[in-house]
Amino acid sequence: MSKINYPVERIRGIAFDVDGVLSPTVVPLGDDGTPRRMANLKDGFAMVKAVKAGLKMAIITGAVAPGLKERFAAIGITDFYSGVGDKLEVLHKWMTENNLRPDEVAFVGDDLPDCVAMRHVGLGVAPRDAARDAIAAAKYVCNATGGYGVAREVIEEVMRAQGSWPAQSVAFG
Repeated sequence: MSKINYPVERIRGIAFDVDGVLSPTVVPLGDDGTPRRMANLKDGFAMVKAVKAGLKMAIITGAVAPGLKERFAAIGITDFYSGVGDKLEVLHKWMTENNLRPDEVAFVGDDLPDCVAMRHVGLGVAPRDAARDAIAAAKYVCNATGGYGVAREVIEEVMRAQGSWPAQSVAFG
């Protein structure tokens, strides 16, 4: 039984914002002013397992940053949308392309630009340290804060409910 009060076994697709969700809200700046994002290895592990299990995954972010697309492509997420102003429009396009109904999708966001998309899907999710509006839009608020295991928490709950979370003996297989 999942700790998420939603029938997560029906989730077939998960879309994530980046800053404040997959990376912390505090981002160090390089000498040239370029943000230097952190990547959580447990999030990455869970994302790889989700892709291999057949869950549809997307990144929908307002950020435009070198290396982001390549980072997610390396773990198997090819549906990558950056510089997005209207996340709902992109989310709807992604859902249509992947034959996903709103009740089969989770959207994980942390701030105002994510709220409409979070309300459009079956399961809107926010990190524990999300902005007040995102928490209000969420059906589930993670125990994890942004950048510190949000994706792992959501993916593991979904995959365990679906019976597809890997056993220890095959975790790296």
